[in-house]
Amino acid sequence: MNTEKITVRVTETRQTLDVVVFSKRADVIEVVIGEGIHNVKCALTPTRNGLAYAGTVMGREIVYERSRGQVQADIEKLNPVMRKPSRR
Repeated sequence: MNTEKITVRVTETRQTLDVVVFSKRADVIEVVIGEGIHNVKCALTPTRNGLAYAGTVMGREIVYERSRGQVQADIEKLNPVMRKPSRR
């Protein structure tokens, strides 16, 4: 199984973290921070201007610095079947 990882930034310290993507949609990205029994899930939602995704985990804000359009393009590139609706 191929796990997708993205780089997020902790806003307080400007530190970058590589996190594992649990699920990815244009309206929310769920990521897992940590490994084993010490992992924590976090939901990243688009910001008001749509230029990034933000969420909080254990009181810290993390930001994924890609726009909603870029994430949608990534999703379509990984799974081209999702883009074409089927006729009924």
